[in-house]
Amino acid sequence: MGGWSRRRWIVALVGAVLTAVLIAIPTAVIPSPVFGRAIAVTWWSYPIVITSGILGGLLIATYARESTPDRASKFGMAGALVAFFAVGCPVCNKLVLLALGASGAVTWFAPVQPFIAVMSIGLMAVALRIRLRGEVACAIPAAATTRHVDSAS
Repeated sequence: MGGWSRRRWIVALVGAVLTAVLIAIPTAVIPSPVFGRAIAVTWWSYPIVITSGILGGLLIATYARESTPDRASKFGMAGALVAFFAVGCPVCNKLVLLALGASGAVTWFAPVQPFIAVMSIGLMAVALRIRLRGEVACAIPAAATTRHVDSAS
C-alpha cells in the first residue's frame, strides 16, 4: 500500500465511509428516522463498524484499477454482509426472527453476535491480504510456462 497513488487513497477513504455508513444506518448503529432498533446498540458495534469501514475502503481501493471479481472479492463481500448481521438488532432482523423467533433471537443470536463480528473482520482481513499479495505478484502467461517446460526437455 506504500506505493499507492493519492487517487487510490481517496478511493479508500470514500470507500471506508460508504462501507461504514451502509452497515451503520440500516442497523441503526447510526440513528436515522428510517431505521430503528428494539434493543440498544452494543458497545462493540461501534469498533466493528469502524474496522469494517476501514477494511472495506482498503478493499475497494484495491479494485480501483481492476474490474474482474476474484476470490478476494467474495471474502470481502461476505465479510461486509456478516458485519451487517453482527451489529444489527437481533429482534429487528427478519431472517433471525423467522429462524429463531423473538425469544430465540435474544437468547441464541444476540450472544453470538460478537463472534459473528470477529468472523466478519477476519473475512475482510483475509480478502485484503489476498488482494494486497496479488498486487506485488505478476501473472505469468500460460504460453510462457509451456515454452519454458518445452525448452527444458
